Amino acid sequence: MRLKLSEVRAELPPLLGLALPLIAGELGWISMSLVDTVMLGHLPDAALAMSAAALAQVPFNVACFGVSGILLGLDTLISQALGAKEQHEANRWLFHGIVMAVALSAVLTVLFAVTPVLMLRLPVDHAMLEQAAPALQGLNYGTLPLLLYFALRRYLQAEHHGRPIAFALISANLVNAAGDWVLIFGHHLHLGLLTLRIPAFGVTGSSWATSLARLYLMLVLLIALWRGERTHHYGLRDSLRSRDDGAAQLSSGLGTAGRVVRLGFGLGWFELSHLRRLFLLGAPAGASIVAEVGIFALVTSLIATFGPLPLAGHEVALQCASTTYMVPFAISAATSVRVGHAIGRMRIGAAQAGSVLAAGWSGIGAGALFMLCASVLLLAAPSRIAHLFTPNPGVIAAAVPLLLIAAGFQFFDGVQVTATGALRGAGNTRMPFLIQLAGYWGIGMPLGILLGFHQKLGAAGLWWGLLIALASAAILLCLVWRHTTRALC
Repeated sequence: MRLKLSEVRAELPPLLGLALPLIAGELGWISMSLVDTVMLGHLPDAALAMSAAALAQVPFNVACFGVSGILLGLDTLISQALGAKEQHEANRWLFHGIVMAVALSAVLTVLFAVTPVLMLRLPVDHAMLEQAAPALQGLNYGTLPLLLYFALRRYLQAEHHGRPIAFALISANLVNAAGDWVLIFGHHLHLGLLTLRIPAFGVTGSSWATSLARLYLMLVLLIALWRGERTHHYGLRDSLRSRDDGAAQLSSGLGTAGRVVRLGFGLGWFELSHLRRLFLLGAPAGASIVAEVGIFALVTSLIATFGPLPLAGHEVALQCASTTYMVPFAISAATSVRVGHAIGRMRIGAAQAGSVLAAGWSGIGAGALFMLCASVLLLAAPSRIAHLFTPNPGVIAAAVPLLLIAAGFQFFDGVQVTATGALRGAGNTRMPFLIQLAGYWGIGMPLGILLGFHQKLGAAGLWWGLLIALASAAILLCLVWRHTTRALC
């Protein structure tokens, strides 16, 4: 089936209507990290502080965002259920997502509790590690709120409630900025007759502020969910307390086949088969995140061996690339929902395959177009952009070459993330993982190491490897999406 321009025109308004609040929210999300970097960049030893924060984020981002990627399976399950007018099933998937989030956060919390001990054995500047290890512990406090936020967000955006998500992420910047201001630099707080002296905690204080902001995010989405239930009557309480047909005959806490488990205090039932399906669908998506985030994390670790100054420049460039990435990332989430809704409508005969085709390619095109604009901006003013983070001339000089390389991979980054979202909406999470694994680790990383170390290009050589990895992944993912849509026709 050929893509019709009329179908694209019809798809763009609902796609952008869902994506725009998510874009605002994602920019709010990354702004917290930007504020952290900028404030640390104004400490007396900016290079050391910025590099230590980057090292703390390496294990946390890889493990937490990779494991939480399992919850991305909710995009498919909830949106397809809603597209097929199965509200009760969508509600049950939310509940199982929350159960999964709690279980995953328990594993991660233990992992992050022991990781700082291992970090101190890394072959990098020990001064960086001494600040990075307690900062990782500070980030660990926000693990459970962060995963619960991810689960709640999947449901709200599938219900087209993007505004509460955007509000939560934007307003969380105020919480994070206030926490940074107080905890990084230290202040005297005057509370009436009482004066509270808070010492300067530096990098560790920044991590505490981040965890506090993530707790705030979770609470705001809980309130949004409660308000949505009162306004739209989704039947969440009924769905939470009810048992499926296969569980109705059970009177004990555990089903005869071990598939249904009852939670205490009247919280309801969850099915191990549901959790297994969510895990099997979401695990490849989580593995894709590990493949992508992991390569950036490995590049960060390798650049750390060059010293604090190259790592600080890398952190500036990475923050810029991460900021522009948030826009197609949000479009990817909206694309996943729109594709899932279209497939759900196809089940009941309310839509044709052309709707799926238009939803996917519209999202891919929108993400690519934005990233082309971002490339122009990075090419036009790399020094001025770096100066926004720190006045340190050494850090600026280290960041500029990396910003120019980042301009080269913007388009490919936008294509690969939106194509991944389209495939996730269609229930295909396995192929994106395999493609990203091959592109990032089979092609990009070896070439980056070759250029960075053997050809003596340093950090720039490793970033050239990233460009090649993203370009190859983008091309292959578009081919897979094309094949997927042909199979639907």
